[in-house]
Amino acid sequence: MPTLYIDGEWVAAQGGGTRDITCPADGVVVRTVDEATAVDTERAIAAARRAFDDGRWSERPVTERAALVQRVADLLERDAAEIARTEALDTGKRLVEAEYDVADVVRCFRYFAGLGVAGGTGGRVVDTGNPSAISRIDLLPAGVCALITPWNYPLLQASWKVAPALVAGCTFVLKPSELTPGTAIHLMSLLEEAGLPAGVANLILGAGATAGAPLAVDPRVDLVSFTGGLVTGRAIMASAAATVKRVALELGGKNPNIVFADADFDAALDNALTAVFLHSGQVCSAGARLIVEESIHDAFVDALVRRAERITLGGPFDPDAETGPLISEAHRSKVQAYVDAAVAEGAVLRCGGRPPDDPRLAAGTYFLPTVLDRCHTRMTCVQDESFGPVLTVETFRTEDEAVELGNDTYYGLAGAVWTNDGSRAERVAGALRHGTVWINDYHPYLPQAEWGGFGQSGVGRELGPTGLAEYQEPKHTYRNIRPGVSGWFRETDRRGADQ
Repeated sequence: MPTLYIDGEWVAAQGGGTRDITCPADGVVVRTVDEATAVDTERAIAAARRAFDDGRWSERPVTERAALVQRVADLLERDAAEIARTEALDTGKRLVEAEYDVADVVRCFRYFAGLGVAGGTGGRVVDTGNPSAISRIDLLPAGVCALITPWNYPLLQASWKVAPALVAGCTFVLKPSELTPGTAIHLMSLLEEAGLPAGVANLILGAGATAGAPLAVDPRVDLVSFTGGLVTGRAIMASAAATVKRVALELGGKNPNIVFADADFDAALDNALTAVFLHSGQVCSAGARLIVEESIHDAFVDALVRRAERITLGGPFDPDAETGPLISEAHRSKVQAYVDAAVAEGAVLRCGGRPPDDPRLAAGTYFLPTVLDRCHTRMTCVQDESFGPVLTVETFRTEDEAVELGNDTYYGLAGAVWTNDGSRAERVAGALRHGTVWINDYHPYLPQAEWGGFGQSGVGRELGPTGLAEYQEPKHTYRNIRPGVSGWFRETDRRGADQ
């Protein structure tokens, strides 16, 4: 079956190219998909443009749009087991993690559907101070949207874009990572089943340099929403500037996890492991910087290393596995180079730092949970994102120093503070320049709470009411209900003659 979805039809790539998708856990081919080129992408853009301009979706009442999004949530829930298995095979993550992800996807679709029904797409009336004038702000759909999503949470990241775009009345071209397209294909089939008009949703598969590049430069695209790496995000922003289109970027982070000496030791320790080693660190908000009070450094890091060394690696369906492989051999090589460079900089390797020796894991792209101790902010390993199971450890003595270290990054996505002092918790959380800050926890997020970062973690927000607003354009309409002559210019010349 063809795997590109353009203008309501499943089609093959015009150039006939295909790509094998392999499971990172064992290298086995799980599916073969079409590999699009710029020609296919331009066809998809044209379809989305036509569908928006003729109003087949944008002119429907928001209640109808929201009802369809709710129907998609029902279908996702129906197919949850199949979707989770597809996600696990594409990414190599544990099946239980994929199941959590699909449940989050359903919640996301339901949230935005509810927001639409509750009037989240409505405007407001402005007080003009003039009884003869009515002024209103309408929230209109942004138009044709390019939605470019990453490989670590393929369907979840797509849902953060697709659901609000549909509720807002936009049309779109979805371009998932070429490494993990399986659940995006399934999502398109559910949109079709739910009755979405042809051309509103389009799916392009392929490499960013070929299939994705036209999305940022084409003048028919009104908005680009991208989640991924900083380098690609900068390139998209630069390309989009030529047509001054709207851009929303979520570009990762180097996230501080600050632990004070008075924190609940066991809770902080356990969550420090989850913060960085969940999904083998392939999480944009991973707590990859442990910033621990100096007085408890030795006890805390020693205990953390012991726990990290016991983490069990394995594939999606291994009941004993606690975390899985990295996405590809190329990515594992990057993580290895990152660790080697950190040691060369002076970091102390406490555990991991290499692929496992276990022959059962030899066919996969696994990497041992790694702890790099005695780090400082001038080190590249502290500033740059590894996007792997690598934790750097820094120490502090005072509250002010902890805040200074936590903010010493050009990113600003997320962070956490652990302390039993409620006042200190609020002070530190308030001072951290990050889009999400957890107090005595790590990783939970809510569909109704905005997600995004400061600094080079990106621009714009996903989720929450602002996540819907990203796909809307405010429009001001001013109406004079008692029109009359303004009297600004004379009706006669200086001699009194009519003009």
